Amino acid sequence: MTREEKVRYWLDIADYDLDTAEAMHQTGRWLYVAFMCHQVIEKSLKAYWCGTQETDPPYTHSHQRLATGCGITTR
Repeated sequence: MTREEKVRYWLDIADYDLDTAEAMHQTGRWLYVAFMCHQVIEKSLKAYWCGTQETDPPYTHSHQRLATGCGITTR
């Protein structure tokens, strides 16, 4: 898979998760809205990682680890 394909893969899934969050919002399922928003952030960071790093993103759910690996934050 090319770098661009990897970025598109993660962004497509993030978009799907955002649609799911919106559907959960309409039904008042707030816990799931928060969870899906967490997923959107994670997958967006993985897309950014694929677009800016030579390696694939690690298998992690840690926003902090992903942001640090992308060079977005230093903590």
